Amino acid sequence: MAEHPPVAPDAASSAPREGNLDAPTRHPLGWTEDGFWDQAALDAELERVFNICHGCRRCVSLCHAFPTLFDLIDESSTMEIDGVDKADFSKVTEHCYLCDLCYQTKCPYVPPHEWNVDFPHLMLRAKAVDFRRDGAPLSAKILSSTTTVGKLASLPVVVQVVNAANRNPGARKLLQKTLGVDAEARVPEYHAPSARKRLSDLDGSGEVIPAGRTSGKLALFATCYCDYSAPGMVEDLAAVLQHNAIPVKLVEREVCCGMPKLELGDLETVRKLKEKNIPVLAAMAREGWDFTAAIPSCVLMFKQELPLMFPDDADVALVRKHFFDPFEYLMERHRAGLLSTDFKQSLGKVTWQVPCHQRVQNIGPKTRDILKLVPDTEVVTIERCSGHDGTYGVKHKTYAISRKLAKPVEKRVAQSEADYFTSDCPMAGGHIAHGLGDNPAAQHPLSLLRLAYGI
Repeated sequence: MAEHPPVAPDAASSAPREGNLDAPTRHPLGWTEDGFWDQAALDAELERVFNICHGCRRCVSLCHAFPTLFDLIDESSTMEIDGVDKADFSKVTEHCYLCDLCYQTKCPYVPPHEWNVDFPHLMLRAKAVDFRRDGAPLSAKILSSTTTVGKLASLPVVVQVVNAANRNPGARKLLQKTLGVDAEARVPEYHAPSARKRLSDLDGSGEVIPAGRTSGKLALFATCYCDYSAPGMVEDLAAVLQHNAIPVKLVEREVCCGMPKLELGDLETVRKLKEKNIPVLAAMAREGWDFTAAIPSCVLMFKQELPLMFPDDADVALVRKHFFDPFEYLMERHRAGLLSTDFKQSLGKVTWQVPCHQRVQNIGPKTRDILKLVPDTEVVTIERCSGHDGTYGVKHKTYAISRKLAKPVEKRVAQSEADYFTSDCPMAGGHIAHGLGDNPAAQHPLSLLRLAYGI
């Protein structure tokens, strides 16, 4: 595959890296090169990396992919990677949901280390090769078509029927049988009108005051999830920005960011979605707009995954430069003395679960730092995966495992006895709260910030 310069993270990771003191870098995916799709070359690389992981094993507690790998090795005839049937490599791949935590927080062998281990993107390559060769079950294609599902489920009248069915045990058993969605898993509630319709009157008017890396005016990428299932989160984000005198409007047109299809390995559909989103966003960036979204995975898609898929696309690079996590953006304004601190209400004790796809943006705990500006507010931080991760936490095949992965977080939330439990990822927060019987329920930190402002 052709060589491209690596894409460096926005900031160095704080993870300890034995024998490698340089900041980690990320090499482009290389998916347009013929070698990427070669099964023999892929198997050789899987064997190489799996052997390194076997000799290290420090990632064993992160997810189910690594225990699966190590069990395959330990139960083989040689107790080494050469004793594992290559046909069983897919058993490891299917449990990687691309959280990126092994790369960002554990692995000492990531580039620029000479061993050049990028476990998540190797899993993505394996998923992509499998998808090109075998496709995916219809259920997986439907579950990853978030815009289409959201549009249909949010139609007038239909929305009430869908929500009622999702609360009905009999209908949920049928859904488990047909689409593989576990009958016990928490699924999104749909809303009408959508976030984009509710906020269609945002016009971006107001005085533009640049500060730090921000241009001073901000466009909201609503996201599939928020648009149809959590419109209140986008309303809260808009209210907070307007309270801080930041001109705000919606991105002029948008489709899915592509993360659900990326996790499926459907890279060609990711490209098609990129070709609809990036021209709109790049044109707005040239007009001085920055961007944000209330879902960390969507932000990460524009900050990391698309730049790594399309390293030579100047428009993708431009959009990456202008895309911010909401609290990263607010902290930029705060450093310049432009963030309002006229809070009307304390939040007391807040337990905050850091979503994986926010954590790996390497921006630091900006959500915690902003919430701590609220007087008499304490923030307890939990840096551990919820186990939800896209469709992994709702599929019947993996739901029980996702619940097991969530248990340590649930235990810490319960022990904290906080006034509020929050996560920047509503799916992660909901998954954890579901395991706790909604005691406490999950709230988005943007909603808490709006509450503190009293707006």
